[in-house]
Amino acid sequence: MRSYHLDPGHGLAGLTVQEHDIPEPARGQVVVRVRANSLGFRDLMVLAGNYPLPIRPGVVPGCEGAGEVVAVGEDVSRVRPGDRVAATVFPRWLDGPFRLDNAAQLGTMVDGMLTDYAVLGEDGVVPIPEHLSFEEAAALPLAAVTAWNALTSGSPLRPGDSVLTLGSGGVSLFVLQFAKLAGARVIVTTSGAAKADRLKALGADDVINYREDPEWSETVRALTGGVGVDRVVDSTGPLEQSLKSAAFGGDVAFVGRWLSGAAGARPIDPALLFRAGATLHPIATGSRTHFVELARAVEVHRVRPVLDRVFPFEDVPEAFRYVESGGGFGKVVITHD
Repeated sequence: MRSYHLDPGHGLAGLTVQEHDIPEPARGQVVVRVRANSLGFRDLMVLAGNYPLPIRPGVVPGCEGAGEVVAVGEDVSRVRPGDRVAATVFPRWLDGPFRLDNAAQLGTMVDGMLTDYAVLGEDGVVPIPEHLSFEEAAALPLAAVTAWNALTSGSPLRPGDSVLTLGSGGVSLFVLQFAKLAGARVIVTTSGAAKADRLKALGADDVINYREDPEWSETVRALTGGVGVDRVVDSTGPLEQSLKSAAFGGDVAFVGRWLSGAAGARPIDPALLFRAGATLHPIATGSRTHFVELARAVEVHRVRPVLDRVFPFEDVPEAFRYVESGGGFGKVVITHD
């Protein structure tokens, strides 16, 4: 079997491929034959050593992967050989609020999914919807779980509510799909006309070009009759504009991409926080329970993730370069032979 390994802080030069024996599961563990992975902005941060969680030298990178169970250890009851599963990003975070003792994350502190065979705890895998391919299922563990957590944390999302999501990255595309399933009106910001057309085809009610409209919070309020939106999912910033877009008593789900130095990292005036009257929720992906819930919704509603490009396992470095180049629309996926 082949595995990628990472020397953090050295970029692609620190990414190597090694061969190992196929592992055996211990008590409570399963071995998954990985069939597909997904890459995104988070993986670039890990590659550069610019990630808020510790990165173990030599770790197998990649927190998103799907495949089939090929072996189970003693006392495993959740899955059996032949089951199609995806890995949870935080294998110890089963339910409830995020806590530091649940912070062990695939691809940083523990070995991840850019490998032919992965050893995981039985609690660290979730059955995938039957209608999805492995490539589609590999797009769920990070972006989709984050979007689900962002939409379900705080006050419940009701039909007729308004949702603003920023950009057309993986999280925002899932927010758009899930919010429309809930009967919400969805406003999306993006950078150009081509992406705007694709967002509208996915169901966006309104799309704002943030390059042409840098004070887009004013447009959001105008579109909502001056009230603002019930929920903002902010994965790009600036947070100031998100707060100005939210209705009084609304929710702002703050995804942690700002930690990399994105626009949302600008200091916020405490007076704006008070005047906004919105509740700010930091979002750190989600728990196993979040993943199970969204998988059920995806299966019932036959949701299909938006995929951009698929690369073979041998071309992972080229896939990283493509992600870094930006401009894509949908998830970048790795497929295994």
